[in-house]
Amino acid sequence: MSSRTTRQRTAVLRVLTGCQDFVSAQELHALLAATDVPIGLTTVYRALRDLEAAGGLDVVRDDTGERLYRPRPADGHRHYLICRCCGRSRPVDSEVVERWADRIGTDTGFAAVEHTVELTGICADCQPVTDGGEPSPCRWEPAQGRVRSCAS
Repeated sequence: MSSRTTRQRTAVLRVLTGCQDFVSAQELHALLAATDVPIGLTTVYRALRDLEAAGGLDVVRDDTGERLYRPRPADGHRHYLICRCCGRSRPVDSEVVERWADRIGTDTGFAAVEHTVELTGICADCQPVTDGGEPSPCRWEPAQGRVRSCAS
C-alpha cells in the first residue's frame, strides 16, 4: 500500500475486515455507503489495489470473472474452497500446492512464479435434501447477488 494512509483507506480495511467471506469492490462500496462513509467507487478500487500489492488481501474470481477480496491472515497467503451457491468460503490446507509451484519454478528456471488455484463446491447448508422432500433452495439468487456476512 502506498505510504499515505487516508481516512477512506482505513474505512475500506475496517469494513473489509468485518466480512466473513469474499466481497466485490462494488459490494464493499455499498457497505461503506450504508455506514455513511463518503467514498467513491474509484477510491475503493484504488485502496483494494494498494492492499493487494502490499500482500494484504487474498483475491479470487467468481464464476463471472469478477474479483472478490478478503483480508489476508497474518500467517500469509491461503487457498479457499468457495460455495458456488451462497459464496461461503473456508481456507484449505494447500501446502502440497505451494511445494509444487516452488518445484516447477526451480525445475524450469523461472523466478517469481505465481499461481492461482480455484476450488469451488456446494456447502452442506446449500446441498439438496436427500430424504425425498423438496430440495433446499440455494440462498444465492444470481439476480439479487450473494448473501454476505459482514459487520456494519
